[in-house]
Amino acid sequence: MMPFAAAFACPSMPALDPAAATILVVEDEPTVCELAAEALLEEGYRVLTAADAWEAEAILARESVDMLFTDIDLARNTNGLALARRARSVCPDLPVIYTSGGRACLSAADAVSESVFVPKPYRPSQLVALTNDILRTTHHHHA
Repeated sequence: MMPFAAAFACPSMPALDPAAATILVVEDEPTVCELAAEALLEEGYRVLTAADAWEAEAILARESVDMLFTDIDLARNTNGLALARRARSVCPDLPVIYTSGGRACLSAADAVSESVFVPKPYRPSQLVALTNDILRTTHHHHA
């Protein structure tokens, strides 16, 4: 892998322009949030973080976000499932990845369509690979 500093100096990665992709990480566990955000930053993404759905919605209202990565059980009794539904109502094509330590899977009734569920504990490298995968298939670059 590249040394940490090089990731920031070299935003033109092959197959994907991560400089263009903004990821919102919604996670109320500070350590977990930091690990996820750091892994994505190293990959060259722009990362925004929130600890609960209210904070996340405020960010979604003012920022253009390319992917939502949200824990299901969030701070202040908010919920990642409801957050993703509201985000999708505003932005129908938004890729969503859910995560949760409390459940092993997610029913189709709970999740928004074409979303992905990653049970905790996940490795930050898994999250990065998944993100690259999702954004490569959804980002249609105009040459």
